[in-house]
Parts: sequence; structure tokens; C-alpha cells
Amino acid sequence: MNPLDVPPRPDRSDPHDTDGVWYASYPPGVPHEVDLSRYRSLAHFFDECVERYRERVAYTSVGSNLTYESLGIKARAFAAYLQSLGVTPGDRVALMMPNTFQYPVTLFGTLLAGAIVVNVNPLYTMRELAHQLKDSGARTIVVFETFAKTVQDALPGTRVANVIVTALGDLLADGLNLKGHALNFVLRHVQKIVPPYRIPHAVGLRAALALGRKRKLEPVRVGHGDIAFLQYTGGTTGVAKGAMLTHRNIIANLLQAKAWAEEPLKGEGETVLTPLPLYHIYSLTVNALVFMGIGGRNILIANPRDIKRMMRVLRHETFTSMTALNTLYNALLENEEFRRRDFSKLKLAMAGGMATQKAVAERFRELTGQPIIEGYGLTECSPIVSMTPIDLTHQREFDGTVGVPAPSTLVRMRRDDGTWAGTDEPGELCVKGPQVMKGYWNRPEETAQVIDAKGWLATGDIAVMDAQGFIRLIDRKKDMMIVSGFNVYPNEIEDVLAMHPKVRTVAAIGIPDAAAGERVKVFVVPRDKSLTAEEVIAFARLQLTRYKVPVAVEFRDSLPQTTIGKILRRELRDAELSKAKD
Repeated sequence: MNPLDVPPRPDRSDPHDTDGVWYASYPPGVPHEVDLSRYRSLAHFFDECVERYRERVAYTSVGSNLTYESLGIKARAFAAYLQSLGVTPGDRVALMMPNTFQYPVTLFGTLLAGAIVVNVNPLYTMRELAHQLKDSGARTIVVFETFAKTVQDALPGTRVANVIVTALGDLLADGLNLKGHALNFVLRHVQKIVPPYRIPHAVGLRAALALGRKRKLEPVRVGHGDIAFLQYTGGTTGVAKGAMLTHRNIIANLLQAKAWAEEPLKGEGETVLTPLPLYHIYSLTVNALVFMGIGGRNILIANPRDIKRMMRVLRHETFTSMTALNTLYNALLENEEFRRRDFSKLKLAMAGGMATQKAVAERFRELTGQPIIEGYGLTECSPIVSMTPIDLTHQREFDGTVGVPAPSTLVRMRRDDGTWAGTDEPGELCVKGPQVMKGYWNRPEETAQVIDAKGWLATGDIAVMDAQGFIRLIDRKKDMMIVSGFNVYPNEIEDVLAMHPKVRTVAAIGIPDAAAGERVKVFVVPRDKSLTAEEVIAFARLQLTRYKVPVAVEFRDSLPQTTIGKILRRELRDAELSKAKD
């Protein structure tokens, strides 16, 4: 049996073994293991959901709806079009789009054709895009016309032979689609947000779908072991590499999450607010797939950084669930219109991707009456590793834990000497389960560095597990500072300073120090411009041991973030090191 498939039964002969202690914390009805044979492939899953929920709305975008039936028709047409281009199972198809109807249509169409989805951040530079296209070997790309100029510049040296271009209004309706044509005209010629580009062989998505509808979709043989996604990761720490996520990996993770959330989300009108990009693995699995499994509706937000536009979209919408990161929750809590909303229908507010700060969680619960349910994951795990029991979240104060291991998942902490840590003992968090990636695309050596012979994936995160199986993240191993021989974790400092009423956002890094090796510096976006560095440091002294107190404070209007809102500490650190050299 493949060691990545199903975790072994706990071995209680090891005095430090913590396997299975978390089962007692599972919500009623949640199984210890999921049945991976439930679906043969993601195409099987998709077809079943379309058949079961065909009359329901699957996605809402720009005031228009896309039903499951219409999604199925369009996805099959796109799959047939890909086959007409000569795309065969295992070929890579790059998708470079924000949250619009075009993304799920081409996503599921690619999977129906048996091809591999290569998700691309639409905000990539030409250099970043060229690397991903060359590394993946993609021969086909679907791109929003707003980003087509980047594709044009990145094409030389790649294997891309097929470029399919689409615009925001293309799929808002079938037939004449007057609303969509008008919207496209405004964006191109009034707002002028589409840079000029020239890709002579490019085909419009509407034309591609029309051609596909005239062809018969040929059946393909795809199974659990075949790759479904090349999900690129690590771009902020070096050259981005593609995590090979198989159909088994993704099916396992959606079944794990679905088992967790199925009880509270068993109504027929479940709607999830989807501001995080679907090309990101967290939103892809939770919003696109888990909610499809329950027949839910996604409200698509194309640009989550434009809070005012998001509020205009939501004025006539009610949602029962939402997913976001700490930075987005924080931004929403600062918005007066969001604070005035009626949250009586809200059942679940989920967070992932980065640590949720206590101050943000407490303010959100006070406003909405609902806790933020934290989880933990990473791209290499499709992404979910652990989840907070939903029933217990309402009974517990926010404590910064990220839940207990998902069904069919083992989690252990590894000491620096390679042995397993015990309860409440910090170590590098390691994961074993059916959601763990196959490896990194064309990088066997890097794969071997993170996945051992027994199937344990080393995450690079430092964490502890308590006697009930709850995991508490301490920090990223690479972000840890060493001050006078003591380990200092940025998350702790950021969490404390975020409690200051005049602080909006904060990031902590280590800066070189001749005496201590490193000292702490913080970058603060103030809520109140009267805030001083002395106030920040004095507040830190009340909450932190002396060596953790910042020695430098820099105020900024904003902090560098990824497209999904993760603060880029590395960028701040690199800028500091560059200044030191000058």
C-alpha cells in the first residue's frame, strides 16, 4: 500500500506517540477515516453534483447567476474544445483568471478532459509567469484579457501553443448577452483597464465554447493516482515549484472537510462568500469543491482588496458562510457598512492561510455572534491538515489553536534530532495522510527533502499538540528569530501588538544586532495617526519578555502582502538587510 494513502493505526509502544488522541474532540458523527472510494475522480464528483443539484445556482458574479446545469454544459463544451486542440490526459492547461464564471467553467472542463490544471496568479509578472509556464510545460492557457499583455510577453521560450482569452462579461448570459457586451465595452474603452496586446493565434472563450458544443466529448480514463493540479508554491522563498496534487489527494481533502462541515451546513440555501481567489488551494478546495458537494452557491468577489466594491455587491446578498484570511477579516471589521450588516443567517466563518490574531477574532465574534473557525493547511496537503471542531468553537474562547487533525490524518511534531516530540513539546509539524501531495513536479530531490520514506511530510512549521489533540502553531521555522540565544516567534509579537487599540496591522521581523545576534523590529499600520513608537514599545513591555520587545518601530500606510492577504515578512526583511548593506 502506498504510504501516503491511509495512516497506520496508532502505535502505543512509543511513549511520545500522540496518534489518535484527537478523536475524542471530534464533533458527533464525524468519522475517523473517510472513504476514498466514494469518487473515482474529480470528474466523477463533478458530474454527480451537477446531476443532483442541476436546478440550483452554483455561482453568482456581477449580479448574474450560473446554475449547476449551465456550469455542466459549459464545462463539457470546454472539455470537448480542448480535445479538438489535441489536449490529452496528463497535458497541462494553465488558468490565469480572477473569481468569475470563467474560472469554474474552464477548471472543470480541464478536469473532464483528463488534463492537469495549472493555476496561475493573474497578478504575476512576466518573469513569474514565464517560469511557471516553462516549468509546467503547459501548452494551453486561458487568460483574462486584462492580463493578456503579460501572457504575450511571457510566451517566448515556452511550449504554449493555444491561448484562449476571455473578458469579464463573456459568460454572464447565453445568447446575445447584451449586459456582458456592454460591460466589456466599458472596461475596454471607458475605464481602459485592458492593456493593448497582440497574440495572433488567440481564440475567444465564447468562440471556443461554441466550437466545443458542436463536438462530442470523448470519455477519458482518469483515476486516483493521476495528477489533477500543479499547484505552485514557494514563490516567496525562492523559485516557485509545482506541488503535484492527485485526484486522490483532492478527493480526500474535500471529503475530510465535507464530513466536518456537513452537519451545520445541511440546509438547501447554503451560500458562501468567496472573496479569496479560487486559484488559491484553500478557496479551491473549501469554496469551489466542498460547497459544490453540498449543492451550495458561491458569491464570487473578483477583487477582495476593493472593500467598497465588495460592499456594493453584498448589499443585496445574504450568505450563510464565508472564508477569509486574518488581514481580510481585519479590513472588513474596519468597514462601517460591513459592521452594519445583519449577520443572523451566518453559520460559519472560516479562516486559513495565516494565523488569525486574537484581537481580530474577538472583534468579529462581538460583531457577528459567530466565532472564526480556524484551520491549518498548506499547498502540499491539498491544503487541509487540521480543523477546529465546530461545536466546540462556540463553547471556547479564542485560544489561537488551529484545531485537531482531519479524518484519515496523522500529525506529529519532530524534534531537531529527528525523534518525535511528546504532548505540549514543540517541534516541526509533520503530516501523513491521503491528502499529502505526490511530490514536486520534476524535483525529486526537493521532494525527498520534505517527504520521508514512510510518507511523513515536514511542513516547516513549529507547533505543539496538547493532550486533547489540539494543535497550536508557534511560527514558521524560517521566520523564527534568535535573540541572545532565545527563540522568538513573530506571530506572538504580532498577536500582542494587534491588541493595541491604535494598531490596525503589524508585522515583526528580526534585524541584525552585534550583541544579541538579532533584535525585533515591527512595522505598524496605525489605526490612529497619533500612535507613537514609544507607545508601541511600552505596550509590548507590558505583555512580552524583555528580549521579545521591539527595539525599532516603523510606521507605514500599508504592508506588503500576497494576493490573498498574507503579509510578506521576507520582503520586509530583505529591505532591511539591503538598507544595512548601504
